Amino acid sequence: MYYNGIVGTRARRFGILPGAFNPPTVAHLALADSALNTVDRVIFVLPETLPHKDYSGVPFATRLKLVQLATDHNPSFDVASTQGGLLIEIARELRARLPSGAQIDFLCGRDAAERIVNWDYGTPDAFSGMLKEFGLLVAPRDGDYLIPEPYRTRIASVPLAAEFQAMSATDVRDRIHHGTDWHHLVPPAIHEHVRQLYGPAGPGESR
Repeated sequence: MYYNGIVGTRARRFGILPGAFNPPTVAHLALADSALNTVDRVIFVLPETLPHKDYSGVPFATRLKLVQLATDHNPSFDVASTQGGLLIEIARELRARLPSGAQIDFLCGRDAAERIVNWDYGTPDAFSGMLKEFGLLVAPRDGDYLIPEPYRTRIASVPLAAEFQAMSATDVRDRIHHGTDWHHLVPPAIHEHVRQLYGPAGPGESR
């Protein structure tokens, strides 16, 4: 596990933003910025194992570097990698590095929240058990998320401007592949890296 967080930080509530970051987008940063109104710090997490994806195209180490470059401007942003990719695995790995008693909240959009909450974890109370270890902060994405009544003490909403709600890394890759403008979707700090990695000669082209 890699974590560049501040040793001895007095932060007590951490927002966790996991993702494939293929590549990082300004929407990722906007969600993290919004969450800072609720949490003390935001940790961008790139799992070494992605539950439903693989690392074809741009490799893990390169994506981790992109996340570091994209977030370096904000001292309240940290970057980590975890061996596991499931939320409960990420939470437990990070907790070993965070201050004792720290609160963890995963950041996600409405669509991801619906998958997380409604997923079949094998037993009816599995997700409720997970919410004892972490919460969710959910941003709108094609609409607001309606929090189920039983979870309203552990799931909350965070605002996100409409211009960011439909952005995706897939859109960035598609725009580069088709030769249309993509720069407004990506943090300026990584423009040149993205051009090289996802352009015609790069490992992430058309992926």
